[in-house]
This record gives sequence, C-alpha cells and structure tokens, in this order.
Amino acid sequence: MKIWTIAAQKGGVGKTTTTISLAGALLREGARVLLVDLDPHGSLTTYCGFDPDQVEPNLYSLFSAVAEGNMVGIDEMTMATAIDDLSIAPSSTALVTLERRFGLKQGMGLALKRSLARAAKHYDYCLIDCPPTLGVLVVNALVCCEQLIVPVQTEFLAERSLDRLLITLKMIESARGSPLPHLVVPTLFDRRTRAATDTLAAMRARTDITLWQGAIPVDTQLREASRIGVPLTLRQPYSRGSIAYQALLASLRNETIDLTETLRQAG
Repeated sequence: MKIWTIAAQKGGVGKTTTTISLAGALLREGARVLLVDLDPHGSLTTYCGFDPDQVEPNLYSLFSAVAEGNMVGIDEMTMATAIDDLSIAPSSTALVTLERRFGLKQGMGLALKRSLARAAKHYDYCLIDCPPTLGVLVVNALVCCEQLIVPVQTEFLAERSLDRLLITLKMIESARGSPLPHLVVPTLFDRRTRAATDTLAAMRARTDITLWQGAIPVDTQLREASRIGVPLTLRQPYSRGSIAYQALLASLRNETIDLTETLRQAG
C-alpha cells in the first residue's frame, strides 16, 4: 500500500479537494483507496457523507486507545463510503483536544504508522488529509508516508507559507532518518489575474522546492462535486480540474502523460 500525505501549513489551499480528487482518479483505474482524515474540521469526512461530530468509531478513538497503551488497527476505525472501493477512517471534532490530552505521551507520533501496517493488504493507496497546523496529527502523517503532496494556492501569503513547511520537512526528515520526497502543487490558479500569474512565476523561480510544473485551475465544478459528494475526477473526468488532477497523478507516479491541457491552464 502506497501512503501519500496531503499537507500545507495554511488553510483554504485545496488540501481536501486534492485528496479526494486524487482518490477519484485512482478509483477510475481500479485501485482500492483508503482515506484518512486527520483534520478536526472533518471536511473530507463530510465530503464522504459522515458527520465528524457524530460518526463512530473515528480517529480520535484510535489515538485514545494508543494513549492508553492499546494498539489497534486502522481497519477498526474504517467506514465504507457510498463509492465502491473507497473507504475512510473518519475524523472527529474531538481531535482538536488531542495535543492537550495526549500529545506528550510516548509513542503518539507513531500511532498512525503502526495502525496502517495492519491494513496494508486491503488497499492499494492510502491518502491522508491533514490540518493546517503543525502538531502530533501532522507528525503522524509525515512519519508514515512515502510521498508528501503540498497544495499551495497561487497567492502571495500561501506561497510564503512554503518557508515554514520546509523547516517542518527538515525536522521530520531528521526524525525519520531519511529524506521525504515532496511535491509542491500550485492550486486555485486563475490565469486572468496578475496575482496568480506572478505567484506562480515566483514559485517556479525557487530552487529550494520540488514544484509540479502544472497547476490546478479554478474550476467551479470542483465545488459542485463536493456538494454532491462524488469526486470530480469520477463524475466529470474531462473537466478542467479533473484533467489537471489526472496529470498530477501521473507525475506522482513518474508516468508520461500529455500535459497540454493543464499547462495551458497554467499559462
């Protein structure tokens, strides 16, 4: 099972959209996908039709069990969704208290990695959606993954957040004892605005990040897909947003794909 973490140290940059869109693209190819929603806001959980205020069991149950000295598999927290071959370990709003209650307990940083090991044979991919703050939840997601995907909105403040991310990445790599491959993904790109085009140019000029050469365009159909609860990459695979995410997936897997459409959107 390949484990990819989607994280950024700023909210509203498209983390959940990226997570569910990549999942939809993988499902189109016949993959079995597990979603892990570590964000206490529970946007990914809500997208999949569950209420993070009420759904049980949830990921808070997993971390609580580990804090009490019990090891559980993530399969005990996993729910089937309405979409074939797509499952989710749902979030809980109670996760917001995790740092205060259990953050300093021994072994908490490895809780997710150990629980996922028990489910590896059941899925082809695991995609982890993270909160926009650094803490025990994000540490868990970064320690256990083999690929970090960093959505960055093409606007000035989001681009500046990359500096904080690189500091975090160095800390995690030190703890892992090995490099963590990362890919920065420009999102919410609107080629009609000077702010977006200037920010994308600034990102492309950086030498301290690994930047995807495409960009995810602004596409109102992505919002509509979230309302319906079906990934756009499944519902409308030839929309602008879907084409971009399929190109991103190919890039993550080092496959060759015609990037004409997504590069056109990126200008």
